[in-house]
Amino acid sequence: MDDKAILHRYLKTRRAQLLAKLDGLDEYAVRRPMTPTGTNLLGLVKHVASVELGYLGEVFGRPSDRDLPWLDDNAEPDADMWATPAETRADIIALHRFSAEHSDATIEALALDAPGVVPWWPEERKHVTLQQILVHMCAETAQHLGHADILRELIDGAAGQGPNDPNLPARNDAEKTAHFARLEAAAHEAGAR
Repeated sequence: MDDKAILHRYLKTRRAQLLAKLDGLDEYAVRRPMTPTGTNLLGLVKHVASVELGYLGEVFGRPSDRDLPWLDDNAEPDADMWATPAETRADIIALHRFSAEHSDATIEALALDAPGVVPWWPEERKHVTLQQILVHMCAETAQHLGHADILRELIDGAAGQGPNDPNLPARNDAEKTAHFARLEAAAHEAGAR
């Protein structure tokens, strides 16, 4: 597998994992602000889809012509990080899928060394290649997937990539409670020094 295919596969996997964080939750749960800054699951999906359209579209002279009013200069701050009541979950998921398809077409059409320009970056960094932007989008998507993973665990206890995630130890509820208590005690002990 070549480098472009590897990067593309990682991006596709992270996209799917991010969308999966919405599965099985009601409208309130996917929109619920879970941090003081308002971070929420549906907003993360909206943000990643919007950002990807910019980086894997506009940057390479392939604008999507999709209207994203939350990114306009006169939009309120963080408007891309939450969904209004008028924006449905289906709307945001459709945006995410559209963004992925548009980005995939860019990735498939261009070589890794294809040049692009990120107009919102400083002059000294704005000239990029597809490879740089693929790495950037893999990192961006993975970062927000990490946020979503923590939010989902706070909402309903679901963690990782599902109940059979090999990266998480299998623990029953009693073992989870005991593990948490052990870590809390260790934190208190270290804090008391």
